[in-house]
Amino acid sequence: MVKYSIRSLNRTFAALSDPTRRAMLARLARGPASISELGEPFRMSLPAVMKHVSVLAEARLVERRKQGRVQRCTLAAKPLSEAVRWIEYFHKFWEEQFDSLERYLNLTETSEEDTEKWKQPKAMRPRRSSALSASSRRRARKSSAPGRTRKR
Repeated sequence: MVKYSIRSLNRTFAALSDPTRRAMLARLARGPASISELGEPFRMSLPAVMKHVSVLAEARLVERRKQGRVQRCTLAAKPLSEAVRWIEYFHKFWEEQFDSLERYLNLTETSEEDTEKWKQPKAMRPRRSSALSASSRRRARKSSAPGRTRKR
């Protein structure tokens, strides 16, 4: 299993769960930006933008530096690379599972004739005549006329 910090990974995925924060990271991938530049594409207040940036900073996905009155943000790649390694581990696991399923399905494939037969509309399919299907039909009830339902 890939070695990773559970707490760090949890913070990373929590930060990535929001589309606004993912868009901010995409913007930072092009280069550093100020808080107000990060908030420009969104219809939200500056405090809301700062809260999103704080979540990204707590997950260590963003580094903030103050230049006078302006906070400049840059992308930090280490937590993302840890998340990618974790995802790749499970991707390999599921790929192996799907390969195994594919091998199984190839072993149990039906013949082309059977496949074509079941592509036909249901009304045109040949009926099976077997003892099992004949015995499983519902039989008519043999019962007397309904009796009284209330006792007097």
